[in-house]
Parts: sequence; structure tokens; C-alpha cells
Amino acid sequence: MFSSSLIFHFLLLFSLSYSSYSKSNATSIYEVLTNHGLPMGLFPKGITQFNVADDGNFWVHLDQACNAKFESELHYDRNVSGSISYGKIDALNGLEAQDLFLWLPVVSIRVDVPSSGLIYFDVGAAYKQFSSSLFETPPDCVAVVPDIDADIVNVFEGQIGRLRYQFEQETSGKDVL
Repeated sequence: MFSSSLIFHFLLLFSLSYSSYSKSNATSIYEVLTNHGLPMGLFPKGITQFNVADDGNFWVHLDQACNAKFESELHYDRNVSGSISYGKIDALNGLEAQDLFLWLPVVSIRVDVPSSGLIYFDVGAAYKQFSSSLFETPPDCVAVVPDIDADIVNVFEGQIGRLRYQFEQETSGKDVL
């Protein structure tokens, strides 16, 4: 007969091997999403660098910041991180959703009932509801060129104006003589 400690060790070994299989054998972030009951199209195509810790904390790295178009537009920073559990992603950093002309940080994403076909994006003040069918496949993502800060442009234009004024002052006296 089996002793209780032998059965305990067998169950412990089985549970450890199952938990490490379900977390560490995922070959892509898209597989990780699917294993957690989330659609694989939440992240854009081409993500090859990612990590998911045993506690569910994860990060993904994109080659460059980019935007993807769904019903509205999503902006992905080069690095996106959060905490994943079954049916939801919490503590998100690096993802924004456009609402009219505003970009709002996405705090969490959740699927209440997978059969409902709905997915919710928490943008702080409200939830944006989408059809989960929009996220069935990873979208193409268009690279985003960072905007030049308006203050820098103003300073630069001010310097050019001062140089032009100085040049005109120096040359105007010579033209008269």
C-alpha cells in the first residue's frame, strides 16, 4: 500500500509540473492570453520578447511604439506590463485607448463571461465595451513617431527670430554706407 507521504509527494510533484507547464511552456504571449481565457488579439503582431512570472506579472516588448485600429485606436508603448489572471489583465502600463480626441490610459482589461462575446477596457473613469471578436487575431500595428514638444519648437523658433534680428541689425548699417 502507498503511504500518505508518498501520495502527498506524488500530488505535490504533479501540481508543480502542471503549474510550470501552464506558465512556462507558452511559446508566445498570444498563447499566454489564450490560456488565460483572453483573446490573442489584445497585443499586436510581432511580439517576440515577453515574460510571465509565476505570480502573473508580465511584460511584453515591442520593437517600437505603435497604434492599432479596432473600433477605436489603441496605442502600445514599446514596453507594456501588467498582471494577468484568468479572464483579466490588471495594473496595465503602456496601453492607451483613444476616445474622441483624448488618449486615456487602459488600467485593466476583463472578460466577464467568455460566451458573452464582450470585453471591457477600464480607462479609469469608465469602461469601454467592445465585441471580443474584434480581438480574435493580433492586429497590424503602425509605428508611431513621437511628437516634437511644442515648447522645444517655440524655443527653437525664438532662437531663429533672435538670430534673424541680429543679422538684420548688423547688415542694415553696411547697406547704407
